[in-house]
Amino acid sequence: MENREYLEKILHPANGFLALIVLIALFAGGLAMLIIGAVIIETGSVGVAVALMIIGAVLIIGAPILMAGLKIVGPNEAIVLVLFGKYHGTIKDEGFFYVNPFCVSVNAQRAKTVNTDSEDGAAASALRILTEVPKKKLSLKAITLTNGKQKVNDLEGNPIEIGVVVIWRIVNTAKAVFNVDDYFSFVSTQADSSIRQVARLYPYDVSDEGDEKSLRGSSVEIAESLKKELQERVDVAGIEIIEARISHLAYAPEIAAAMLQRQQARAIITARQMIVEGAVGMVEMALEKLSEKNVVELDEERKAQMVSNLLVVLCGNKDAQPIVNSGTIY
Repeated sequence: MENREYLEKILHPANGFLALIVLIALFAGGLAMLIIGAVIIETGSVGVAVALMIIGAVLIIGAPILMAGLKIVGPNEAIVLVLFGKYHGTIKDEGFFYVNPFCVSVNAQRAKTVNTDSEDGAAASALRILTEVPKKKLSLKAITLTNGKQKVNDLEGNPIEIGVVVIWRIVNTAKAVFNVDDYFSFVSTQADSSIRQVARLYPYDVSDEGDEKSLRGSSVEIAESLKKELQERVDVAGIEIIEARISHLAYAPEIAAAMLQRQQARAIITARQMIVEGAVGMVEMALEKLSEKNVVELDEERKAQMVSNLLVVLCGNKDAQPIVNSGTIY
């Protein structure tokens, strides 16, 4: 049997305050009929008295049953109603309403439990404590999901640790309730699958070939790709992904040290390249200034020696120790 595609049906029910007044009036009227019937039964009008008492009893019993149709909906909340096993509709307006009293509020969010043991050892078994009461109302607010770190492989096969933060909300209450068993767990599972799929499409860092996109350097592009991938997966649950971003990114512990050495070597090479380029420019400028101002005339051998000395001073890791020549340079 194929899964049915549920279309959200928005309800605009009657005003709850008016319905409450009517129900209170019915209850009071039933109570009055019961009292009047009990009084007039002594006068001999047994038929009328019994009829009044029966009607009064029905009203007294029926009014509280009908009050089950009173519903309160808060801001950014929704109630999904089922009538005799069929989807009846959704209330998204905030306020106090009255619906069919036989409608039942449903929600796909499950209650969570945790096991604890008593410290004094008096209890023989673990106590199951309800940590989250199952709600009959759906929250339409933006919800933040922070999944734990998971180990995946990037495009180059390097094991990395990655975590994701997803901001989402329910836009189709019928799909969220009837298409998935628990939409919170569904979004969490799909977020893990999506980040695993996206991570294998990009390297952790820019490779030696100069790839433009990477997990570390292209956060905007990665976020858009992750959001698109996750949105396709959760459409079936009527959920909209507002934002999806990487919250944690690091190499796995087994290769972190090696990759750190690689990054350090790359940084050293880049720094050395900049130092050499700057030093050559400074030597060239020094020779040009000496030649322009006729400070000293140097032959090719002396120029080569001067260039060598300047490069040693400018490119060295340590401060140069100058030697003062008080005699002739020849």
